[in-house]
Amino acid sequence: MHPELRRAYDAEMTPALNEYNAGHLQPAFSHLERAHILGQSFPIEHAKTHWWMLKVGWRRRDFVEIIGQIPRIVGSLLFSQIWVPSGNTGGARVPPFKSMPIPEDLQILLDKYGRGAKA
Repeated sequence: MHPELRRAYDAEMTPALNEYNAGHLQPAFSHLERAHILGQSFPIEHAKTHWWMLKVGWRRRDFVEIIGQIPRIVGSLLFSQIWVPSGNTGGARVPPFKSMPIPEDLQILLDKYGRGAKA
């Protein structure tokens, strides 16, 4: 992962975990969705966002999220380097193979520093 993309990923994960620890689960999940978009081409980062989405689901007692995140964790470790649907936010209520629009600020980072970007 390019250092600038890592910085942006961490800039979403840090507040996600802070919000989670404070019990603010919706803001935590929103940051996780953005981190997912940035990290989905990298197996460890991709799996990490799904793990934390699972934890949010657990705290909410959201069985759709819990059940949906388990195969996503496995899939992220196995398939991230092969293919991912661009812009997919990673939540269990989003089809796992659906491409989605990428927020402009994240698209700029991915174009410049994402997997396959021209250096």
